[in-house]
Amino acid sequence: MSKRDDLIAKYAADMQDKLGMAPDMDLLTKVVIGCGPAIYSDDAETVAASDPDELERIRQNYLMKKLGLPDGPELMDAIKAVVDKYGSANRSKYRAVVYYMLCTHFGKEGAYA
Repeated sequence: MSKRDDLIAKYAADMQDKLGMAPDMDLLTKVVIGCGPAIYSDDAETVAASDPDELERIRQNYLMKKLGLPDGPELMDAIKAVVDKYGSANRSKYRAVVYYMLCTHFGKEGAYA
């Protein structure tokens, strides 16, 4: 298996173990590919959920630019809901998993078609 395949499997296991959800593997694969080289960096692979600047980057660069959502308070509310669901005890909140959850939350799976 390739490094990317290993990471996809790791993210799927993380979703099942920590979140109790079975991901759509096709969508998860597309989200991982969309993350680009960030998934190969230990620092960029995870989301710093306690950093307001990081959450703002997710809002602007992922939700508004990638998914094409209009700006509004519901964007940050959704990010916080995903972070809360992941749980504060889980220090490693993987970027691909957070993006996957946001994508499905807003029903924007078509952004990866």
